[in-house]
This record gives sequence, C-alpha cells and structure tokens, in this order.
Amino acid sequence: MIKTVKTTPYQDQKPGTSGLRKKVPVFAQENYAENFIQSIFDSLEGFEGKTLVIGGDGRYYNREVIQKAIKMAAAAGFGKVMVGQGGILSTPAASNIIRKYKAFGGIILSASHNPGGPTEDFGIKYNIGNGGPAPEKITDAIFARSKVIDTYKIADADDLDLDRIGSLKVAGMAVEVIDPVTDYADLMEQLFDFPAIRALIASGVRVVMDSMGAVTGPYAREILENRVGAPEGSVRNFTPLPDFGGHHPDPNLVHARELYDDVMSKDGPHFGAASDGDGDRNMIVGKGMFVTPSDSLAIIAANATVAPGYAKGIAGIARSMPTSAAADRVAEKLGIGMYETPTGWKFFGNLLDAGKVTVCGEESFGTGSDHVREKDGLWAILFWLNILAARNESVAEVVKKHWAEYGRNYYSRHDYEEVDSEAANGLIAALRDRLAALPGQTFGALKVAAADDFAYHDPIDGSVSKNQGIRILFEGGSRIVFRLSGTGTSGATIRVYVERYEPDPAKHGIDTQEALADLITIADQISELKKRTGRDRPTVIT
Repeated sequence: MIKTVKTTPYQDQKPGTSGLRKKVPVFAQENYAENFIQSIFDSLEGFEGKTLVIGGDGRYYNREVIQKAIKMAAAAGFGKVMVGQGGILSTPAASNIIRKYKAFGGIILSASHNPGGPTEDFGIKYNIGNGGPAPEKITDAIFARSKVIDTYKIADADDLDLDRIGSLKVAGMAVEVIDPVTDYADLMEQLFDFPAIRALIASGVRVVMDSMGAVTGPYAREILENRVGAPEGSVRNFTPLPDFGGHHPDPNLVHARELYDDVMSKDGPHFGAASDGDGDRNMIVGKGMFVTPSDSLAIIAANATVAPGYAKGIAGIARSMPTSAAADRVAEKLGIGMYETPTGWKFFGNLLDAGKVTVCGEESFGTGSDHVREKDGLWAILFWLNILAARNESVAEVVKKHWAEYGRNYYSRHDYEEVDSEAANGLIAALRDRLAALPGQTFGALKVAAADDFAYHDPIDGSVSKNQGIRILFEGGSRIVFRLSGTGTSGATIRVYVERYEPDPAKHGIDTQEALADLITIADQISELKKRTGRDRPTVIT
C-alpha cells in the first residue's frame, strides 16, 4: 500500500557542492529527510521501473534514512533498489555500482569527512546515471521543489533486514541487498598491478592504513590484507562506526596525526595512508615525506602508465581551481589537455564522460579517474603503492625526483572553520569590491598581475558557473585564493590558499610555511581576515 503524506516545506534544503548536509537533529525534524528525498524524485524523469542504488558511510542516522528512502523509491515507481549490506557503500563504490549495473542513479547518505553522532553531521546527495554527483541544473531543481513541496509518497511497509545479503520485496519493488565490497575490489584488481604490490609488501615494505572508524575499513581489509598480502592489523580503525569511534574522519595532518607520527618515527611503517568518512578522500605519507594532495595528483599523472589500467597513457588532467598548478606542468610536458574547474567533483563529470580527461583531483585530499565519477581514496592509495612497486623507490624519493624534474609548487591551505556567516560573506564581498583596483599594486616584493572572481565555462555543455572563488595572481606564478566552503554544516568555513612556484632544486627543502610566509601576510593584508573574523590563526593548516 502506498501512502500520500501531507507535509510542510522547509526553506533551507539547498544542496551544497556535494548534496544536502545538516546536523542530525535537523534531519530528524518531522518529514525533513522525506521532503528532500521526494524533492529528488520529483525533479527526475524516466525512472519508472529502473534501478536505484542506495547506500551510505554508516554514520549515525544512516540506517533510519535508508529505510525511508527504500520505501519512498517503491512509492515513486522504481523497479529495483540495490542497497549495500548493513546500509554500507563507500561513495566511490556506489558510483561503481551505478555504472556497472547501469542503474538510473543513486542516493548516497554521507557528510563525507565531517563528524558523525547524534548531534553531528548527516547528508543526502543524488548521483546520476554516470555515477557522478548531480549537476547544478538538477540540484537547483531539487532545491526549488523542496521550497514548495506539500506531499510525499511512501510505501506502508515494515523495515527491511539489511544485514543479510539477498533479495526482498517492498510494495512490488525488488530490493537486492548486495556485498558492498566485492565489485569495488574486483575493479581495483583490474586497474592496478596487485602481484607487484604484493611483492613490494613481501620485500619488507611496511604499509599501514587508517580507515578512521569509517566506511573504507571493510574495503581496505579485503584489498590490502586479503588480496595483496599486508599483515593482519595493517588496516587500523577498520570497523565503520556511527560516530567514527569519536574520531573526526578527515584524513589530514590534524585528524590523522597519530598515523603521521607513527610513519615518521624511527621504527614506524614505510608507507601510511588514511581515508575519510565516505571513502572518497586520501592522505599519503612516507618516511620523511608528507605528500600534498596537489603533488599527489601531479605525481600520479606523471607515473600513470605504470598501472595496467592506464598503460596506454592518459587523455588529460583536470583540477579544481584552488588546487596547485603542479599538475599543469605535467600536462604541458605530456602534451595533453589541462582543465581548471570550480571546486566540486560534479564539475569533472562532463570532462570525464567526454574523454577529455583521465585523472582529476582537488587540493582537499580528493583524487580520482575515469574508472568512477567520484573521487576515490583507496584508488589513490593503491596507485601510490603501484608507483612505489614499479619504481622500487620510497615515497620521499619519488616526490623529490618529481620536484627536480618539474619544479616545486609550495602550497598550503588555511581553514577558518565555523566563522560567523555574516562576517565571512562580508569578507568575500569586500574582496570582490577591490578586485578591479588590485592589478598593478605591489605588496612587499610581489606585484599583482591579475585578480578576479573565478567563473567556469564548461567546454562540453556550455554552462557557466560564477563566483567560484577570489583569485589574486602575482607576477612570477604566486597566487592567493579565497573561498567559502560548501561542505560544512554550521557557520561558514573560509579557505585561504597560498602558492609559490620554485624551479630551483636547491630551494626545494624549505619549510612550506616559511616559504609562503610573505604570501600569508599579504593574504591577511588584502582581506583583513583577522580584523573581520576575530581569528588569530587558522583552525586547520594543510
């Protein structure tokens, strides 16, 4: 039996760069999740009888919303739902399932790298049939619908047992509970040289991964411990927990510090990696070397052909605008296309679908390729292991040789989290007002060459995305970028990116913050960030 339930719209269900994210108590409001899910279905056409993939990262409130989503999919007319066992599907694994089984789309329940728990973060996003996040024309339609919705439809049925693999029915719709890991692990085994990685580990190279109490645990154990022979215990914090074990599942030098310190210790592992809440981000660290996400993208692109899945070379590279230009130099040497997009993985989808690019990345610890339409943490980790195995070198050796060949892009991101929204918006507005006057001005030894509010003209569909970040470009290649993040759930996050290019290998050993000190000072001078926000220092530096 299908029920039609009257509801009242909420006015705050505007998706950000990766779906709708709010605190759990917000989602737990009457009909809040139902309204948004119905708004998704109301914004789509042609799905009758088709397959919908549903899964999430296991965070608090995941199971409850999955039950609602399945029943609402049945009421909407979908023919089948594929759902991960226990409601678990990493974001890249969900993208793979959508693509492999030619599903109409998918609903992914995650707030990515944000904390989980009864008062923490939750999220819902819709992915289209190519496996990637819905483009702006769909998310805009969802938001418009959410502001006027007055009813939703749901099957009047008992909750399903999602912990047992098998086939079920809800109001005539088939529900298939699937193993969330096998399809993804099989794909990774096709892309990478598992025997070479197995030999690397057997040679004595110690590999550890911190899954941070989040979704990649089962995937990493199957791949690293079962398929390439890492000793049991190599994957840490491998059980997905509703509150991530009290951890903040964000793989950076603040929240994955224990892993970093272990690798840097005298008797620690040779290679360390971490992934985030939903499995789409990664951190790579080797003995004596933290790899920045921007460098990681460039090094993967430069060494792509060592992996069987990329042996024929790559078509092009895409990076988000705030990501450093390290990959640009690789693209130039390889003679392939280089594309600069706004932040948000959805902007890579058209380029990937059109065959313009093969690998892409964001400075926010996200890297991926055309194998799925999401960034993919474990993919990047396996790519690094494949590179180390093929070159028979350490992480530090690989990175330093790359800098010697291409030059080093000193780069850092300063995050100011949970800033008063009015103050944050005022800072960006004031910067916009100054843009026209900045070119030609000198700050210390640096002269502004150009300044703008980045706009992206999609070369595939012609769409335009404006107001994507304030860019201040200096003569000689240095730059500062200011951006408000769309992935938080409270207040605003101001991200400040600073970058300096250094071609001289003799100057590649300077501490990053020291190398960027003058740019960091200039960033505050231009933006008046400390004065406007009352913050003396960033919340996180990466």
